[in-house]
Amino acid sequence: MNATFYRHLQGMLDEELPVAVATIIEAKGSVPREVGAKMIIHPLGRHVGTVGGGCGEADVIRAGLDVIESGLPRTVHVDLTEDISMESLGVCGGVMDVFIERWGESEDGTAPAGAYRPSGDSA
Repeated sequence: MNATFYRHLQGMLDEELPVAVATIIEAKGSVPREVGAKMIIHPLGRHVGTVGGGCGEADVIRAGLDVIESGLPRTVHVDLTEDISMESLGVCGGVMDVFIERWGESEDGTAPAGAYRPSGDSA
């Protein structure tokens, strides 16, 4: 993952608005992105990065918004093996699991374990 992704993430965290980070943790077959690909899901739609686009990414974004709200991480299974038809876009033929976790402080002022805290700040 390049430094630009993390600069975007830090900028969003500096706005004191929680975001979700989605990471592809497993992939089998043909999928649009590799394991480790990341996406920032922003509650106001200012997303950064991609986990592949299409309906699968839409499912990940919806789940990411739920994670931002609840604070509970989850894994989304994206199945891209559907039959190809006029109504099915982006069918690659594989499956992938995407882990989603919230970054940034919650309403009670706590931060998830992975969230960045400047030195000197206590968790």
